[in-house]
Amino acid sequence: MHPPFFMKRFWLLFSQAVTVLLAAYFVVGTLKPDWLGNRSARVGSVALLEAPASGPGMVPAGSFRFAAQKSSAAVVSINTSKAATNRQRSNDPWFNFFFGEQGNEPQVGLGSGVIVSERGYILTNNHVVESADEIEVILNDSRHARAKVIGTDPDSDLAVLKIDLDRLPVIVLGNSDTLQVGDQVLAIGNPFGVGQTVTGGIVSALGRNQLGINTFENFIQTDAAINPGNSGGALVDINGNLLGINTAIYSRSGGSMGIGFAIPVATAKLVLEGIVKDGQVTRGWIGVEPNELSPELAETFGVKASAGVIITGVMQNGPAAQSGIRPGDVIVRVADKPVNNVSELLSSVAALKPGTASRFSLLRREQKIELDVVPGVRPKPRRPAQ
Repeated sequence: MHPPFFMKRFWLLFSQAVTVLLAAYFVVGTLKPDWLGNRSARVGSVALLEAPASGPGMVPAGSFRFAAQKSSAAVVSINTSKAATNRQRSNDPWFNFFFGEQGNEPQVGLGSGVIVSERGYILTNNHVVESADEIEVILNDSRHARAKVIGTDPDSDLAVLKIDLDRLPVIVLGNSDTLQVGDQVLAIGNPFGVGQTVTGGIVSALGRNQLGINTFENFIQTDAAINPGNSGGALVDINGNLLGINTAIYSRSGGSMGIGFAIPVATAKLVLEGIVKDGQVTRGWIGVEPNELSPELAETFGVKASAGVIITGVMQNGPAAQSGIRPGDVIVRVADKPVNNVSELLSSVAALKPGTASRFSLLRREQKIELDVVPGVRPKPRRPAQ
């Protein structure tokens, strides 16, 4: 029995339609592959397929481009220069023989900074601008401006500069107190003067102190590459908010070895507010000589304590002496905050408001004592003799 005539005709039309569509697909795929969502490039006689171009809203998974774009505009490069020192004996051959030739060329330096206010205030490191005669700030949009030093704080190694330009990009201040080890961060600055660079890593430690870098140390440690020239630059979170000011690295070669340190933005904000408002940072001071608690010192002063900071000297008529603190006392708490080492004691006392009494908890031999201490104003650090 033969199939009906209309079935033969339907099958013929279907076969012809499929043949035409396949031919059309082949022609379009060969001549206009981008119409099918692919791009092609030809190398000689070989056609290569390329992925579609990424649009403005297409971001690769795991990319931090928005954080980098948001924050990098507010990170600046800082060029400093210091006039040459005229040495009266620089032309004396015997002087040069023993001490080497002392060049008269001006000294130049490189660093970074962060714009934190539309009024032109910039945070950077004190060691970037210290003793500089001229400071030039270069924005990411290539604008240049001379900067004025508003104030410095050598104890925290921070400085505040000011430039007079309009339409300034400003970084958003984050919350460094919420940071945790393992959080992802970006370091932005001008390493080695090559131009602005963004590097990535994680927070590898918090509260780093006793490094001998600053008087007050509470560093964020990161493995994001920080190199010479990055000092004063920004450490930001994955949203582009400022978490810290890049300050120092641990290195045996001068380059990054995966251990960098940044001053938390919480500290930088206090320094900024103090300098802009009062021209200086006001910190508490009690006038003691603190030392790490060791078995030897504990035995010497006859104190039975396993934690705290032992006081080996008290300034006569200073705030501590007037409040009753004596040599041999072990301070264990300041304003209800425990102290376990000298760095923590310095930071806790510095945070006290001068003239306002604060409760100190200490051990004197085997006796627990509570004292109200009225801190004074911490004296400014003395400059080394020139």
